[in-house]
Amino acid sequence: MDQQYYSVDQVAELLDLHVKTVRAYIRDGRLRATRIGKQYRVRRQDLEEFTGGPLPQPEAPAAGGGRTAEASTVVRVDGIGPDDASRLTTLVTSSLFGAPGGAAKVHVQTVHDRERASLKVVVLGDLSATAAVLELIDVMVNEERG
Repeated sequence: MDQQYYSVDQVAELLDLHVKTVRAYIRDGRLRATRIGKQYRVRRQDLEEFTGGPLPQPEAPAAGGGRTAEASTVVRVDGIGPDDASRLTTLVTSSLFGAPGGAAKVHVQTVHDRERASLKVVVLGDLSATAAVLELIDVMVNEERG
């Protein structure tokens, strides 16, 4: 049997809870989760133990249709100070909520290293939403150079 893992957002949606509540359950040890970088993942088995019952099986995609694709991308921007890193982070994350359904299709996390003047942007999501975020980062980085 394949292991299924859920993000905190997916667990919150499945259980009809707020994301902060799910994170509190994880912090308190009531819901077992594995930390991967800055994100938690919850095994299906652990979620079923937490809820006390089986979760519905995900529907299999129809033959020849229902395909999905996701991208995981790490972008490193060098030579960027804290003010510009904050500006880039704010613009990228605020752009996610400007498009209908945008926030649900892509997740972005950023980390700025002051010592190295480097910003890492982690983008996870569907291909078109990820491409839009990457294009925005490219425009902003090239704008700073010009």
